[in-house]
Amino acid sequence: MRSGNGDNTQPFSISSIITFFILSSATLFADEYLISYRSVIQDAIVYNETLTVSHAMQKCSQNELLNNEALLLPLKKSKNLKTIILQNYEEFLEYLQKSGMKVEHFQETRNSINHATTRLTFQTHCFKVDFNDNFVTIAPLK
Repeated sequence: MRSGNGDNTQPFSISSIITFFILSSATLFADEYLISYRSVIQDAIVYNETLTVSHAMQKCSQNELLNNEALLLPLKKSKNLKTIILQNYEEFLEYLQKSGMKVEHFQETRNSINHATTRLTFQTHCFKVDFNDNFVTIAPLK
């Protein structure tokens, strides 16, 4: 749409309006889940990987979204959050990296052989999760 001064910008894009409605519905009608992740990689081999997903027993003390980035995952047959996350594992791990995953890397040499260990840790954090007909919205809380 062209404004009076010839500028082609729109005051609100359709994607920002859709994102606003998704996030606002996620905070109003969503369940709260606690999610954590830990992985240990030693010499390019994954030794231990743990994803913990649990329904919050009490309401989380945070009530504001951490950022405007919500993750939308397609809802297939299951309404179990851990199953949905495992079906979209790569996308979910990328989302955790953007949300504050801690990366520790150690390197040492023993008997002229290099050894490297990397730990990926996402501390237990509260998320608002909204199940719709076709997708699930996951949004972190502050």
